[in-house]
Order: sequence, then structure tokens, then C-alpha cells
Amino acid sequence: MSFRFLLWGLLLLTLPVTAAAAPTRVMTAEDVLRLETVSSVEVSPDGSAVAVTIARMPDVLKGEENGPFRRRLSLAAAPDDLRDLLPADMSVASIGFSPDGKLISFLWAAEGERLAVWGVPAAGGPRRKLAAIGDGNVLAYAWSADSAMLWLIASAAVDEQRALLARAGFDAVVHEEDARLNRLFAARVGDNPDPLPREVPVPGFASTLKLMPGGKTAVLVSAPSPLADDSYTSRKALVIDLADGRVLRELPTPTKLGDIELSPNGRQLAMIGGIDSSDPDATTLQIVDLATGTLTPINAGAAEAAVDSEWLDDGRLAVIIHKGVHSVLRFYDGGRIEREIDGDDLVLAEIKAGGGRIFVEASDANHPNEMFELRDRKFLRWTHHNDWLSEVAFGRQRVFRYRARDGQKIEGILIEPVGGIPVGGAPLIIDVHGGPEQHETGGWNTGYSAPGQVAAGRGYAVFLPNYRGSTGYGIDFARQHQGRYTDPEFTDLVDAKRALVAAGIADQRRVGMTGGSYGGYATAWAATAQSEEFAAGVMFVGISNQVSKFGTTDIPHEMRNVHALAWPWDDWQGMLEISPIYYTDRARTPLLIMHGTEDERVPPGQALELYRAIKVRQPETPLRLVFYPDEGHGNSKAAARYDYNLRMLQWFDTYLKTGNRTAALPASGLGLVATPVQPQVAAEQAPVFADTAQLP
Repeated sequence: MSFRFLLWGLLLLTLPVTAAAAPTRVMTAEDVLRLETVSSVEVSPDGSAVAVTIARMPDVLKGEENGPFRRRLSLAAAPDDLRDLLPADMSVASIGFSPDGKLISFLWAAEGERLAVWGVPAAGGPRRKLAAIGDGNVLAYAWSADSAMLWLIASAAVDEQRALLARAGFDAVVHEEDARLNRLFAARVGDNPDPLPREVPVPGFASTLKLMPGGKTAVLVSAPSPLADDSYTSRKALVIDLADGRVLRELPTPTKLGDIELSPNGRQLAMIGGIDSSDPDATTLQIVDLATGTLTPINAGAAEAAVDSEWLDDGRLAVIIHKGVHSVLRFYDGGRIEREIDGDDLVLAEIKAGGGRIFVEASDANHPNEMFELRDRKFLRWTHHNDWLSEVAFGRQRVFRYRARDGQKIEGILIEPVGGIPVGGAPLIIDVHGGPEQHETGGWNTGYSAPGQVAAGRGYAVFLPNYRGSTGYGIDFARQHQGRYTDPEFTDLVDAKRALVAAGIADQRRVGMTGGSYGGYATAWAATAQSEEFAAGVMFVGISNQVSKFGTTDIPHEMRNVHALAWPWDDWQGMLEISPIYYTDRARTPLLIMHGTEDERVPPGQALELYRAIKVRQPETPLRLVFYPDEGHGNSKAAARYDYNLRMLQWFDTYLKTGNRTAALPASGLGLVATPVQPQVAAEQAPVFADTAQLP
């Protein structure tokens, strides 16, 4: 199960703060809310310009309307030369250049309309709608080589009759049967949108389209159904005829399929995928010969993870590789490694190329994602956001390595408290990533659910471990957790605690844990089965009962294929014994549980089950359950993110920093005060927060 809380990049060693003036303060939850980050990059065909989207959360503390990330579109022709192309209130997605370089395209929904493809001249000028589907949203698109046509992947047609029935109260939902397939259309590009795009029937649930040279065929990525389980286990790459949608060839894709890129000559497909049905994640680079269908794994078995790839104009393939907490940019020529450029203090995340130029998104320990150009084997920074970070004093970030009890080498990222580690050790938060098929790196490691530098500013050390099950160290390392829930993966976390205590970094009495999804599972386990080891826990969208989770999650086959390697009915008792709920008789660790009400990956019943069991069996243990309405597997909207961050910090300050497991529950309201909207102010204006929480 994959869970990717937005942390805006990743890296190896802490960098010194490079500021014009000495830092004057530490980082706060309010700072996290106002961070800006480069979220996507596209290079013009001739390499003369780069389109960039900059993501930020709405500032709900200043009255902006609550919601998810907003992404503004900018254009750069040189370093530090960003020019906004659209009004500030427009948030766009899926940017690209027309092949002739004249237009920058993007997805956007005008007020009262559905998502459509829009364009703005690269040379400047007004935006215009390029293509739309009247009865559905455009979800993805691809340009024809002559810039005269757009191929659109659109949602299923809106069922107007069903909408009318729902308004009359007939709104029953038939579970896993109501979802409908996406559609493929071809639309001519002209002065006005094509009024009658041509529909091309395609098999399954289409998600990605790559046009092949000549424009008559394409590679389509499709799953059997819209179900999440199928997207994890059963996506296929198909060569289709664009005239009628016929499948000309089914490519031998693995069950896990990530990034795909078509070579400039259309003869090869680069895929980042798994190698078999039990491979935990898509981390192996593979090349498919489209004429023969032959698949060749390139780096199978290597102690690394392929992250993103891009074909260059000269036929070489550039690939971002993560080696544990480090990253490199590797170049392949004919399937052989030509050269490799170390990211050094950067962690590379995504790569784009055009006109002989290469750009990457990357972060370092003290800055979220920015855009860099590769020049003379060095990465030149083009964008500079969050200048106010120069005011912030950062805790030193570095790699920490230790050996688990069975001798396995484990590493992770350690963030020391601002000002250094005190005598006797600091209170320590072990921040456990989800998946577990993910990995921590040494880049930017602070987010709404990741305490990082905010905790460091409050005197905590934070450790982000790449425990067994993590990617980035090869498939064998990632598979060590399979069929062995909790051991060795969660004993690795106890061993991390002991190693950090032995190194004088952590205070043995004041070690806590947090994490989301699988990290939430680890936290629930720490607060129950391992309660004697941990002084406080903050569990987010986590697992408490492996039996009931299987029956309610949207990825049962993924759970069986890459985690349990068995069905629950193969060993009901065994499944219970790797469930935190089974050990609530031991629960003495103060535990804050937070969960989204609309989570389908780890349904909110998991939170409620653990809360109820501890509440009844251990009524003296400090315990709180917080639900976030309309949030899913992770909080997407600004207010819920800010609220989560405040509650996490408040809980750790109450129980972990003090080392007092029996302290009274902190206030539940956080001290936020909203100023009512005055009658003369527009009704849609959001309230302004006059004061924020005064945390312990």
C-alpha cells in the first residue's frame, strides 16, 4: 500500500543555511502552510523556454478560501526570469507545449464548466479553450506532431438521468459497480474548440496515451476497471490503432507500472515498473522493443530505485536513480550506462528535456523543490521561492546508520534540534514513512504531517528511517517485510531508538513515533505491542486490525500480493496477532489518532476500532480520536493540514517533551479564533483567523 504525503522532495546531507542575514527564528506550522514549491516542469521543443507550475496552499489564516494546492503557470527563458502567464486565481494542471512551440497547454475548468484543454501563447497573449468534451472532464491529453489535433482521455459521460434521481432522493450507491470507464477522443485544434470530437473506443480504464511517430498508432496505458486494486496490479501498455481503437499489440508489462516514455523514433518504450506480481513497487527500469514486444530489464536487482526517465533528442535515455538517501542522474546509451552525475546536495525528483537541454526538479535539506538545469555536469538553479527561509534557523540534517538486532544495516535521515543535541539526549520523534514501499532521502523533509524542522525548532530530534520494506535499496531489501508483518520491519524501529539513545542523540524516556498509512500502522504497533518503548504516538490513517482492513480496503489483491503473501482465511489467528488491536491490553502510550472520513485505502473504521478498544481496556491511557470530514487517505485541504500539524505538535509537547505519560489531555479546540464575516462583506469570503493556537 502506497502513501505519499507531500514532502516536496528529498536529500542526503544537511547544508549550511545560505542566507543574506543570520537566522532570527525557528520554523512554525504557519510557515509550512505558506511554502511554495515547483510542482511540474515542461521544456519547449527548441529548448528556448521552460513552463513551470508553482504550487502553494491557500492561506486560510488570511481569509483565502479553503481548498487543496493551487498551481500557477509561469514561463522562464533564463534563471530567475519567471513570468506569470495567467491570473493569480487560476489553478492549472497537466501543462505542456504544442509541438510547434507556439502554445502552452494546460487543463483548467472555467467557472461553471468542466475540465478542458486550454492554451496560452508562449509569446504572450490571452488564453483560449482548445478542446473540450461536453458531457465529461478531460483528464489527460496528447498533441499530434503537427499541432493540429489533441487526443483527449475523458471521464465517462455524465448521467443526467441519475443526477435527477439523486436530487429526488434516489441516491443509492452500488458498491464497486457504479464506476464507469474513461473515453478517448480526437479533437481538431482551431480558432474555436472542435464541436464534435471523434470518439475512439478503447479497452478498459484508460489513463495515459503516448502518440507514436506517424500519428496512426499510440501506446495506451489501461487497467481492466477503475478500481484502485486494478491500477496497482493490472495496468497494461497496449499499442492501439488510433483509427478504431484496435489493440495491435499487448506489451509484456509487469503488474506494477509507473512512468512510461516513448523513444523519439517510436521504436522503444522505457518503463519503470515491477518485475513480477509480488514486487513491492515500480522501481526497475525496463525497455520494450515495440516491434518484437521483447522486454529487457536494465537495472533489476540493483540496490537502487529508478524514479523518473526521459528520452533525449539523440536517442539516449536519462534516468533519475535513488540509491538509498542519495540520488544520481544516469544516462543510458543502447541499454548500457554511459555516465552518471551525482546529485550531491540535491535530491532529484523529476526530469524533463527539450532542444538539447535538461531540467530537473530537486530539493535540498533547507529548500523545497526548485527547478535546475544541467550544465557542464552541474545543476544550475533557475527558480528561487520562499526567500523568507533565510530567516529560519534549521536543525542539522544528516544520515544516521545503525545495525538491526540481526545484523542488517539500516539507514535514515536524522534532523537534530536547532542549537544542537543537549546533554542527556533530546526528545526524539521517529517519523515512519508509509508503504512501506517508499523511502526517505536527504532533501526537504518537513510537511503538514512530517514534523521535520518545525519539531527541530521546538527542541526535538527527528529520525526518518528506511526500515526493511523500504525501496531504494533493491528489491531483496524491500521484500524482507513480505509475509512477515511487524518483524523485522517494526523491530527495526525499536533498534533505531536504541541506536540513537546509545549515540547520545535521544533521551531513552522520551522517544515517540508518528506516521501515516503504513507509518500509522507502525505507530499503532508502537503504542500497543511495543508500548514500553515509546512515550507518545500520533497515528494517521493507520491500520489497527489486519482482518477487518482486508475486508474494507480498496486494494485487497495488492495487500495479498506484496504484503501478506496470503489471504486472511489462510490463518485468521496469525492475522490477528500482527494487528495492534490484539495488544490493547498493553496500551500505556498516549496516542492521538487522526483519520479522514472518506479514506478508502485504510477506512476510518481502523481508527475507531483501535480507539474503542483502548478506551475500554485502558481507560487511564491518554487517548484522542480526530476525524477530518471529506478528507481521504491524507489531508488535501489547507485547513485540515494546518489543524493536523497543530494537533500533532500539541500532543508531542504534552506527552513526549515532558516525558509525562499521565498528563491531562490538552485542549481539543487548539485556540483558533475566527472573526465572523461582516454583513457588508461578500458572503463567499472566508473568515479571517485573528489568533492561532498558543501551544505548550
